[in-house]
Amino acid sequence: MFIWSTRLSKKKLVVGSVLIIGVLAAVLSLPALLEKDETPAPLPGETNAQRVEYLRTCGWEVVEEPVETFQFLLPEKLEEPYASYNELQLSQGFDLRPYCGRQLARYTYTLTNYPDRPEGVQANLYVCDGQIVGGDVFCPGAGGFQEALISAQ
Repeated sequence: MFIWSTRLSKKKLVVGSVLIIGVLAAVLSLPALLEKDETPAPLPGETNAQRVEYLRTCGWEVVEEPVETFQFLLPEKLEEPYASYNELQLSQGFDLRPYCGRQLARYTYTLTNYPDRPEGVQANLYVCDGQIVGGDVFCPGAGGFQEALISAQ
């Protein structure tokens, strides 16, 4: 049997308690300090002018009026084809998962400066609560494609 005894003054007891509390506080706050804030800055897209300006900042020239506007409810869970589509969104800094179960609007614009294709290429922008939350560039029909809005050029 081992017996250990010590004399603790009030000063040592207070200092020891403060040190233990400090270490515990540091350990508990460490995960919050290590987390990166990956929330992208809001991209305003409530008005047509804001959406067209955003496309221009991405390097695209567009016909000012959308060729289609479509409202839809994003499913509660992203299953195919939404899961694959979200991979495209993640590659350019967007993420549709926070918008599951919410109403989105898709605005489709005609691009006029896609390399080597003067016609037939369009851009989609997805908007939720007045903020742009996703997008893509695509060419419908035979020989068509779909790619990231931001890195497409």
